[in-house]
Amino acid sequence: MRGTEIRATVRAASQNNSTGEEMSITVAKFLDVANGLQPNQFTVGAHDEINSLEGLDPIYKQLLDEPVTAVFAVLGSDGRPNLTPMWFDYEGSTVLVNVASHRKKVEWIRNNPRLTILLMNPANPYHWVSIKCTVKREVSEDDPKEGPRVTKQVDKIWTKYTKQPPPYGLRDPSRNERRILFECSVDKLATFGKP
Repeated sequence: MRGTEIRATVRAASQNNSTGEEMSITVAKFLDVANGLQPNQFTVGAHDEINSLEGLDPIYKQLLDEPVTAVFAVLGSDGRPNLTPMWFDYEGSTVLVNVASHRKKVEWIRNNPRLTILLMNPANPYHWVSIKCTVKREVSEDDPKEGPRVTKQVDKIWTKYTKQPPPYGLRDPSRNERRILFECSVDKLATFGKP
């Protein structure tokens, strides 16, 4: 599929999802070894349903809310997964991915709008959350109506991860860096371990 076809598919999915219906997110709960060895460890032990990321068990939600660097996977132009450490943000059940518009990652996301995100506890690699999501909408910082929201969101995660006040302090000084905000619906979620 070409990028324009993908964007049309994403746009249609977004329209179908704008009915106000509550979404359900399946959470695969892996059997961990936090309390010692157990039969079938490292396999999915149970599935739960939540209506929002807000409903995630607090021991996993903390990985979303604290400044844990996420690893984002998106398919690159050669068909291989490209892994990038990035800052993580969300609103309700929408994952927010804010990317500089000149990066190759923008083209890759447009060509294949499915992302996988891993948030791993920096103090315990056996405590993590994996999120599979699909882009449902793209907003440019240059959009006259919604652009300020893109700027506000990158300022928010700047403060979350650096503890510095806005504005976002890592814009490329060699260009007029602009940002793209990808709004993603959560398809599946997996959890593992304890803090």
